[in-house]
Parts: sequence; structure tokens; C-alpha cells
Amino acid sequence: MKHSVAVIFGGTSSEHEISLLSAANVLAHLDSARYIIHLIGIRRDGTWHLFHGSAQAVADGSWEQGPSTPAAFCPGSGRRGLVVFEPQGVREIPIDAVFPVLHGKNGEDGTIQGLLEMTGTAYVGCGVLSSAVCMDKVTANLVLSAAGIARCEWTWLERHELARFDSIEARAAAQLGYPMFVKPSAAGSSVGISKVHNKAQLRAAVELALRHDSRVVLERFIHGREIECAVRGNEQPFVTAAGEILSTDEFYTYDDKYLSGTSQTVIPAPLSSETTHQLRRIALQAYQTLSCCGLARVDFFIEHGTGRILLNEVNTMPGFTAISMYPKLMLHEGESYSALLDSLIELALERKRAQHGRL
Repeated sequence: MKHSVAVIFGGTSSEHEISLLSAANVLAHLDSARYIIHLIGIRRDGTWHLFHGSAQAVADGSWEQGPSTPAAFCPGSGRRGLVVFEPQGVREIPIDAVFPVLHGKNGEDGTIQGLLEMTGTAYVGCGVLSSAVCMDKVTANLVLSAAGIARCEWTWLERHELARFDSIEARAAAQLGYPMFVKPSAAGSSVGISKVHNKAQLRAAVELALRHDSRVVLERFIHGREIECAVRGNEQPFVTAAGEILSTDEFYTYDDKYLSGTSQTVIPAPLSSETTHQLRRIALQAYQTLSCCGLARVDFFIEHGTGRILLNEVNTMPGFTAISMYPKLMLHEGESYSALLDSLIELALERKRAQHGRL
């Protein structure tokens, strides 16, 4: 029997366009002989629509002008599936699993995961807690530090502290030195991030980051290699070999990561077997420490000169575009894109069955 799978895309975050590209790639590789596929688009205004068009229309954004029907998951309504608001009345579509191909706020930060938990619907990816923690860099850094997982030197500030900028800058300069990176704590993929070289640039970068979040992370610049591992699984996760990002920009920016396609990836990364083993071990430790399940991409720096392995971040809904590292890493392990999607959906159903067994 076919599983009924809903693919959710779009969203209200600054990564709306990347969600469309990721979702279109997912749709292109989902096996229609195995699944009944429903497309749910979230417009920038937050409205949900059951879309009746093509994956190409999703990719180019024209789906918003295409045939669609208002729809939603409605906790507390007594309806456990997708509720569709048609002119002739309300209709419910049974859904076995949801693939929330959403990046950034209200997508991978625990919010939609909480909604789906309340409706009793299985979904691909991490749960509420791990999604929320990994999305917020301050919280994730504190948890990782408590677990003894090495990161670069860092600090943070709150919006209300901007009035004390001079003292904060003096502390950060002494602790981190220039250049340093400035990041919104919970804005998502390379959005609002700046590399700064002096006090004036720092002030401007902090103000930019505060447009995206009320907390700002300051990090010491690491001159090193950018390495990523893919992790998949629930109670017994699997970690892939490492891949390396060769960025063409000053750092791995949003455009370089998703739009320009000019950065290069090397899989597997040219590393010693000992370093590869360490990366896999730390990726697994971070995945389990942060209570991840389903999938995540774990990003590292390997510092030039010292060889230190420093965890950068854990991404609970990595990109699934044609140039994204996560599916490429899995492909290197011998798993086709379609087989990867099958396994992620099965992990979602497995987790739901386990939850049901504990009730």
C-alpha cells in the first residue's frame, strides 16, 4: 500500500527561495509508485495552500499563481490529516508522513515540528527540542560546550546591550581578536552574517544581525578548512565520510552555498584516516548530545597550523538542492537520492511507531 506523504515548502523565513529549490529536488526524486504525494506551499504571508501543479512551478516560485486550495493541519479539531478548505466544504486528506522541506525560522526551529506533534503526524527530521536548540547558536554552543565538544572561541550579546557597545567591543576584541564573525543567533543559513576587521565594521555588523534576531554571536575567525559530515538515523545513527567545501567567497556565504554554484565540494575530503575517524566520532557525539533524530548535517573547521577540529554548527534540515552537500555525501556512500528519501520517510514512521508504543 502506498504511503501518503506531504511535502511542505516555502515558509516565511529569509530562506524561502532555498526551500523551493530543495523541495523541487525532493519532489523530482520521490517515487510516485511508492507514495501518494501532496504538495503544501506556505506563502510569505504565512498562508498554507495545497498546490496542484508541478515541481518546476515550485522551483521557480510560480506555484503561488497556480491552482491551489487553502489547507492546514489543525490540532484540536479532531482531524488528524491535512484539512483542505474547498468551496463545497472541508475535506480531510489522510497523511502518513510529512517532509517539512523548510529552512530557517518557522521551519527548522521546532515550531512546525511542534504543530505536527500536536496533530499526531509523523514527520521527517529532528524533533521539537533538537530543532529549537540547534537553530539557536547561543543555546547550541552552551550545550556543546557542556558536553566537552570543542568550538572556536565565542561570545554573545543581547539587543539591549547595544547601548554598552564600547565595553562589549573592547571585551570581544581582547577575547577574540580581529577579524571576527558576527552572526544572528537564530537566523539560519548564512543570513545576516558578516566578517569584520575593526570596531566600526563590528558596530555595523551587529546592527545588521539584530535585524534578524535579538541575540548576536561573535566568533573568532578560524583560518582553516571547512568540513561537513552527514548523519542519518534515530537510535543508531550513521555518519558519512567527510566532505570539504572549497568556497569561492571570503567565507561560505548564502549565495555561494545555494545560488551561485561556484563553490566546490570534495568528497571524500583528503584527510587522514585518524582525522576522519575523529570527525565521525564528534559528529555522532554532537548529534546524540543535541537529541537529534532522522537527519542532520554537522559542520566543522580544521584549523590550519594547529590541526584543531572545531565544530561549527549542526543543521537539522540541510539543503536538498542539486548542489547541496547532504545528499552528495549520502550518494558517495552508495545511496541514491530516491533511496535516501525512502530511508528518511521510514525513519519518520519508525519514530512515530516508537512513540505510539510508549503511550
